[in-house]
Amino acid sequence: MNLQQLTADTANIVRELAIHANLGPSHLMVLGVSTSEIAGARIGTSGAEDIATAVWNGLHEAQCERGFAIAFQCCEHLNRALVMERWTAERYAHEEVIAVPILKAGGAMAAHAFRQMEDACLVERVQAHAGIDIGDTLIGMHLRPVAVPFRPSMRQLGQAHVNAAWTRPKLIGGERACYTR
Repeated sequence: MNLQQLTADTANIVRELAIHANLGPSHLMVLGVSTSEIAGARIGTSGAEDIATAVWNGLHEAQCERGFAIAFQCCEHLNRALVMERWTAERYAHEEVIAVPILKAGGAMAAHAFRQMEDACLVERVQAHAGIDIGDTLIGMHLRPVAVPFRPSMRQLGQAHVNAAWTRPKLIGGERACYTR
């Protein structure tokens, strides 16, 4: 696997969603990443640190350009808790939970993110403004209620299926309501 290409492809996918969803410093993006699926194995069977590093590098590149906050979904062994910077958790008033993600309990990507962040913590749930699911990790539970599917131009990262969504506020009212200014 070409890790430099994986980094570039990750940056492109993240950048594409961030631009489409108009993400900036006040927004949160959630990522679910199966390094096993990227490598062509079944989810949860072959976590890979080198793949996690490549994905992290691509994501970080795009994140620095736009300034949005990030949260990485852990695997089901940690009840799909999320890794994020402590300042992000405090900003969005998320309650911290205690665990340290590792390869076999949390997943390679979440474990890598936990080690890379300046002051990482785990939270139980979020309602993110956008999200990317790499390897069918099921991030929908961590998106705001009205999720709009987004089809990135690249539908695979390595061997993993890529799906994404952004969210919008609920439309309220009825036939008399106006939705534009």
